[in-house]
Amino acid sequence: MNILKEVLKHQVYPAMGCTEPVSVALCAAYAAAELTGKVSHAHFRLDAGTYKNGCGVRIPNTDGEKGNLLAAAMGLLIARPDLQMEILSGADKELLQKAKELVEEKKVILEVAAQKQGFYIEADLQGENGDKVLCVISGSHTHVTYLSKNGKVLRDSQVQEDKADAHTFKEELKKATLADLIAWADNADGEDLTYIKKGVEMNLKAAELGQALQKVGFYIKELVRKRLLHMDLITSTKILTACAADARMDGQAVPVMSSGESGNQGVVTILVPWKVGKEMEVPEEKILKSIALSHLLNGYVKVFTGELAPICGCAIAAGVGATAAIVYQQRDGNIPAMTLAINNIISDIGGMLCDGAKSGCALKVVSSADAAIRSAFMGINDYGITEVEGFVGRSAEETIQNLGNISTVGMRAVDPMIVGIMQEKMK
Repeated sequence: MNILKEVLKHQVYPAMGCTEPVSVALCAAYAAAELTGKVSHAHFRLDAGTYKNGCGVRIPNTDGEKGNLLAAAMGLLIARPDLQMEILSGADKELLQKAKELVEEKKVILEVAAQKQGFYIEADLQGENGDKVLCVISGSHTHVTYLSKNGKVLRDSQVQEDKADAHTFKEELKKATLADLIAWADNADGEDLTYIKKGVEMNLKAAELGQALQKVGFYIKELVRKRLLHMDLITSTKILTACAADARMDGQAVPVMSSGESGNQGVVTILVPWKVGKEMEVPEEKILKSIALSHLLNGYVKVFTGELAPICGCAIAAGVGATAAIVYQQRDGNIPAMTLAINNIISDIGGMLCDGAKSGCALKVVSSADAAIRSAFMGINDYGITEVEGFVGRSAEETIQNLGNISTVGMRAVDPMIVGIMQEKMK
């Protein structure tokens, strides 16, 4: 199994809008596509992390509207699962109005499936002609694990062998070492590098669109204009990544290349090493291979922390990938230097909470970009945090595994608490 190709296939893909509400829309579309008539009622159940991530983020092609519920209604009406994570590109003002009517008439309802661990979306539909369809997406944003119509099972990954199962490669990734990840990046072929370059171009376009918004990127530029910040490599990288995140979280109808199935993680994973590499005049092929390593490490961190963790993935998981990529550009596969860089960034921002997708994610992207470059520079110069401090391990792998234990075991009550706060505010 070529793990890099599997990661690029399953975790690195174009996505328009925040990937959690988009996945809700996709699940709705899979279910609605099986109906022979209109939807009379739709009941959605989401894990706490998915619910959390869709509460406060704007939805593309909605003029600034927010939320999983509206995304679900739009997915029901679009009913085109072939669009995958760009499904909301199929929306227009007329469809938006119909989706709002479904929500207002309470034909679409949504709740938290509190007992579900890991990524989980369930769409339970009833058609006007009596059809009943149940669809479940779980384990990843695009992986349909169950689909039935009128009691007839159309798909069940629990009982059917699925050779394209999106989970298989994760087990191999979890067993990998840092040396393995570096070797896989080294061996990226022309097809891989072309696809990675496509992601660079997509995310640069999103950053360009975000320049016009008066959001996080704008205010960092204002700090430069007022001479409170100097325009250097770190500042320019923070502006670039902030503008891309600003565009996404504002609901702009522009796709970005995701990483680890997250658009904001794609922004950090891709644009930070790209910008640094270009400024440092690193050959383009090496920059692209460093981004391959960045994608691999982002995915590696997430198999330990979980698909939707209580900690911020766009800052920490993607930041780990980006900092290692910068070390790779300057010192090739030097594992001690890369380990120090990874330890540095996890020691720095490892406790950053995820409180759902929203405009504030751009602030976390900025922190990640800054920390990734600083951590890499220290590692390149053989300085960093070692196992004698805190939860840092004796290797990069152990540090990441320790972070995973903190996220999945130590912080188990965080997401339900954050969701409770959000629900209380919505009352």
